[in-house]
Amino acid sequence: MARREEARAEAAFMRGDVGVDGGATEETQDEAEVEKGKAREQLLRGRAYLGREFLTWLLWRTETGGPLVEVEGEGVSVLFMGRVVLRGVAGEVTEMSAKGTLAPYSEQVRHSLDKGLLVAQARLRFTHGEKEFEATLDSEFLDIRAGKLPALMSEEEDDQLSERLFLMEQLSAMVDALVQDYLQVRAGKGWSKTIVPAMKEWMRGEEKGTDVLAKAARARGRDARGARS
Repeated sequence: MARREEARAEAAFMRGDVGVDGGATEETQDEAEVEKGKAREQLLRGRAYLGREFLTWLLWRTETGGPLVEVEGEGVSVLFMGRVVLRGVAGEVTEMSAKGTLAPYSEQVRHSLDKGLLVAQARLRFTHGEKEFEATLDSEFLDIRAGKLPALMSEEEDDQLSERLFLMEQLSAMVDALVQDYLQVRAGKGWSKTIVPAMKEWMRGEEKGTDVLAKAARARGRDARGARS
């Protein structure tokens, strides 16, 4: 019997289930922790959907050009460029990607959006005053990946580090401002009555959807001028 127990202990050690002291190498989570983990996964899935919806809405917004929000008193313009990844949860195609300088604005991408896919990842160019930033945004956590900052003006190494951190904060602030703008629109009464139908018309290549976007851009411009005066 003793030899059998020793054999079992040795096998458990070889599998990595126990350490040299015979104790378990991984603590068993209680039921409450397991439920918390499941709830967190569900929350993240919901955020991922909102992130995809945000990037799709932003693509539609950028069709007219011009500043979308203001950060530090300067307008922020956004351009989708290069590769874009689309994802969905149902249908014959649940993921696709398109490459090309203006691939995000192509008819093929709009057609795929109309079929139920949403923008999951995209490369964006942010213009803030005279400065240009580039970054890849992922919808799951809206992480900023592969950021490209404007040319540094400082010559000293310490000053360059401070300037780089400042520019990174500016890039993050621009993304935050765009997200806040989306959330304000998303929570408004006009989302389902005006915005969603206009986006669907834009996806189908109908002029009305773009007209609604142009009118909204002009209205925002008037509001911004009124706030400054």
